[in-house]
Amino acid sequence: MPPMTLPAKQAAALHECFISLGSNIDPDYYFAQALEIISRECVLLARSAAIRTAPVGYQQQPDFLNAALLVSTPLEREAFRAYLKGVEDRLGRVRGAIKSGPRTMDLDIVAWDGQVVDNGYYQHDYVKTPIDEVLASSGRTLEAQKS
Repeated sequence: MPPMTLPAKQAAALHECFISLGSNIDPDYYFAQALEIISRECVLLARSAAIRTAPVGYQQQPDFLNAALLVSTPLEREAFRAYLKGVEDRLGRVRGAIKSGPRTMDLDIVAWDGQVVDNGYYQHDYVKTPIDEVLASSGRTLEAQKS
């Protein structure tokens, strides 16, 4: 797991990542668990408040709790993505036949080193609203996704 403090030489290699969180299976519990894990294993720089949203796609499921985090990590993007999928697994995520179905936790990279890498930021308020809150509170800005 990524260390909390790094020698100065390694600190220069840190990446900043905006993460979108979503849960609709016991969301208060799984949000607390995800925040505890990520705060312990990454450097948490900022977080949004959680918002309740209606499901998108498959409708026969409970509403979601969504939020965003800004973290720094020494991992490269694909390694960090794999790390987040591992956190989902540790939190009991089951990937079923319905891609937009219920989940204990969904963790997605929305922006990496100041650049949007997930079009969900532009397409879904449940992603954009929490990310924009973190942008405002952290003083960060984002560049559009490169084509």
